[in-house]
Amino acid sequence: MGKMRKGFTLVELSIVLVIIGLLLGGVLKGKAMIENAKIKRVKSDMDGIVAATYAYQDKYNSLPGDDPEDRENELGATGCNGGNGNGLLNNDERACFWQEMIGAGLISGDPGQTDEKLVAKRSPFGGRYLPASGTHGNKNGNYIFIDNMPSDIIKTLDEKYDDGAYDSGDIQASGDYPSPPENRDVYWYIF
Repeated sequence: MGKMRKGFTLVELSIVLVIIGLLLGGVLKGKAMIENAKIKRVKSDMDGIVAATYAYQDKYNSLPGDDPEDRENELGATGCNGGNGNGLLNNDERACFWQEMIGAGLISGDPGQTDEKLVAKRSPFGGRYLPASGTHGNKNGNYIFIDNMPSDIIKTLDEKYDDGAYDSGDIQASGDYPSPPENRDVYWYIF
């Protein structure tokens, strides 16, 4: 009697391939869900920053950081002896932006932290939310600068919440939206 060969049948192989396909599909779908959640968190963070900024402005009649009053003792904002009150967030006012909002109880953190890069909130993509003012493209004024974000994420935010062009509107990038994606900085004119 001859030796019998053992192996997989076509049905068994097709079942294995279907299972592998489902697993790969689930992993890819999960990755997309995580990315979408991060994008929504960036928008939520920006909405929170705007709400806190306007709450501060309502209470103290000035932008945080630009507030001409000495709020160091009142808010525990170390080194925040008053901004110039011109309505723009200059470089020397940026750390006080966060410190004064923290001291006013509008966001969490340490109002005594004087290093802007340590006190600034972080995006889910690792960059920081840094207040600033200036001109980019067709916009001039105050914005939140978000450093080191993937250009495809910026493009998604720009298309969803603005005009989709990297160099105009309220959401602007430091460069075009290349393929494959590269990290860019964002200038979000939000208040």
